[in-house]
Amino acid sequence: MPLLYDLTKLTVGAALRLGWQPQVHGREHLPRHSGAILAGNHLSVADELFLVTAAPRHVTFWAKSEYFTGRGPSGWLNRRIVDGMGAIPVERGGGRAALSALDAAVPVLRAGGLVAIYPEGTRSPDGRLYRGRTGMTRLARDAEVPIIPVGVLGTAEVLPVDARLPRRHPITLRFGPPIQVAGRIHGPRDIRTVTDEVMAAIQQLTGQEYVPHHAPPRPART
Repeated sequence: MPLLYDLTKLTVGAALRLGWQPQVHGREHLPRHSGAILAGNHLSVADELFLVTAAPRHVTFWAKSEYFTGRGPSGWLNRRIVDGMGAIPVERGGGRAALSALDAAVPVLRAGGLVAIYPEGTRSPDGRLYRGRTGMTRLARDAEVPIIPVGVLGTAEVLPVDARLPRRHPITLRFGPPIQVAGRIHGPRDIRTVTDEVMAAIQQLTGQEYVPHHAPPRPART
């Protein structure tokens, strides 16, 4: 694990385990050495913190490219943090920028790493589970790794959008059996089929109501 990631697990992770005592199920589905995509529902920014706490291995996340290029003391600090955590830079916007971020995750996965993805593409605005985007499945195909569904419950209550401080609330994380992708993708329809299968597995872990269309983008802050 990167050193800063290790330190974060020892400090922040310990505080989360002590303060919230999250219930974790299905750790046996996580590979010990090989690569995999962890595909989870997205309720709160706290999702990543509790996922790091629950996973016994280093989990790679994406971070805005601005964190890697900022100037001044704050820019230096952000660069140190995202580099130290082993994050992958992602450009804002879709199209080629989004594809570049996915491409950057391929060597991480092929080297045996775990990469976390939130296939809804944004936090759920109302606690429901929205249709997944297919980039997750394309990445699994290109890196030749399975997708492990992850269900997280309680994080929206711990850290609501407008909250200044975290609140006490039960937290549950569930890892489901791996969904194999190799040999199943022969065209765009197969990519959508596997993506929907992953979303159905996440729903089974969380019990959320499913919405068969993409989540609306979050309004920009003013």
